[in-house]
Amino acid sequence: MRENTKQRRPAHHQPHQYNETGAVYKDHGGKTRVCLAYPNTYRIGMSSLGFRIVYSMLNSRDDVVCERAFLPEAGWKSGARGRIFTVESQKMPSEFDIMAFSISYENDFPNVVKILRASGIPVYARDRGVGYPVLIMGGPCAFMNPEPLAEFFDVVVAAEAEAVLDELMNLCRESGNKLKLLEALKTVEGLYIPADQAASVKRRFLKDIDAPQRAGQLLTPDTEFSSMYLVEAMRGCPWRCRFCAISGIYGKPRTRSLSSMRDEIEHVRGITKKVGVVGASLTDYPHIGDLLCIEGVEFSLSSLRASRRAAEITSLIRNKKSMSIAPEAGSKRLRAVINKKITYEDIIETSRLVLMSGIAMLRLYFMIGLPTETDEDIEEMIALVREIRGFYRAGRIVLSVSAFVPKPFTPFQWHKMEQPAVITKRLKQLKDGLKRENVKVNHDALKFAYTEGLLAMGDRRLSPVIESLADGLDWRKACELHRVDPSEYIFRQKQYDEPLPWDFIDNGIEKMSLWREYSYSFSV
Repeated sequence: MRENTKQRRPAHHQPHQYNETGAVYKDHGGKTRVCLAYPNTYRIGMSSLGFRIVYSMLNSRDDVVCERAFLPEAGWKSGARGRIFTVESQKMPSEFDIMAFSISYENDFPNVVKILRASGIPVYARDRGVGYPVLIMGGPCAFMNPEPLAEFFDVVVAAEAEAVLDELMNLCRESGNKLKLLEALKTVEGLYIPADQAASVKRRFLKDIDAPQRAGQLLTPDTEFSSMYLVEAMRGCPWRCRFCAISGIYGKPRTRSLSSMRDEIEHVRGITKKVGVVGASLTDYPHIGDLLCIEGVEFSLSSLRASRRAAEITSLIRNKKSMSIAPEAGSKRLRAVINKKITYEDIIETSRLVLMSGIAMLRLYFMIGLPTETDEDIEEMIALVREIRGFYRAGRIVLSVSAFVPKPFTPFQWHKMEQPAVITKRLKQLKDGLKRENVKVNHDALKFAYTEGLLAMGDRRLSPVIESLADGLDWRKACELHRVDPSEYIFRQKQYDEPLPWDFIDNGIEKMSLWREYSYSFSV
């Protein structure tokens, strides 16, 4: 198997428009054919480390050919003439044995429908016979709450890819046909067959993230990271903020050894000098200082926690133009409610050191609409940013503000979202308060937050709503069309003893422990 774009391609291949290295081209004969789909554009999909890893793992097998499909760029129209083809061989996904979606964000759910329609594949599993590919759902949304999409898929992978992928592919080879395969997959831990509506499914985690062989990684300048090789330093996070889904997705924190990281970086040094280090809280990665001292590499970090150590780590990064920290809330009280264990002093001192070091831009992440939030909390956010602004007038400060969205397997999974009118009012309060401070405030349109909340909290009754979202309706109109009350999902306080759509997933987190955390958050 060769892994470069210069190798001889199959006769049916037509050159695609992407500038990339590391793509794999194989003959399809005698192999299990997998179309790996990302429900967004090429630029976003190829920025996903998990997507890159699965592509590499599948193509490392001699008995598998894996090709990629994405949602076309803006301006593309779905419909009978708007067809989707794989990047590598320009085949339609309907020609493959398996179509596997990697789904990271709830707002991409409607794009699943768009891609299936453009692939000539019926959207609902019940409408697909044996002549269509087996549709598999994987990625973080499959770990958290796959139910809004469950009726579209044949199989849901509630497991980390490295823990289950070889077993799944072996069964594909052995089963011979679609019906036998689905029957065989019922016995595999971490897999869920939505048609059965099983009582429970146990998550599978990779115990040792040093263990997998990293077979290479596809690189392209047409991503958010621009030809950067991504290397994973850790999974999970030790801090357990009450709003954050990281613990629900990745379980207990696991870190890689320095030697394993060095070996992987050395392997790609001849391909690219740009390496992005990925982890939820890299300030807590024990070998981060030693890693950043590797010569001849231009490092970028995904996230740092506000602390003096974060500023020290930043000083080790060459050619660093920006840094991000996430206070999340402006007041000490509200940070205690969400269990964000950083102090006012941590935020101020880290920001001061970053700005005084000459870094051109400091990005601060905040949320609005958090449980128990008041107008006074927004005023404290404004005061905090004003003080940071005062350290160094030349540096750029950008606020990235998002509306709070409750997520499964977090203590706030029972909490409601704030009403749009309140969020709009507080965003205006924030912008007005910083108008004269040379601070830019960025936020997405609120419709995206409420769509995300609806789909994160939803169940199978949302299947037709997702279809209408794919047709271009907004979340309110889509719900109205199908007589679904969105308040039931996102504007209603939930109780401990009521069933939640994702209760059937056993990911090792006790529901009662989450409820205790939720209850405690109101007493701090």
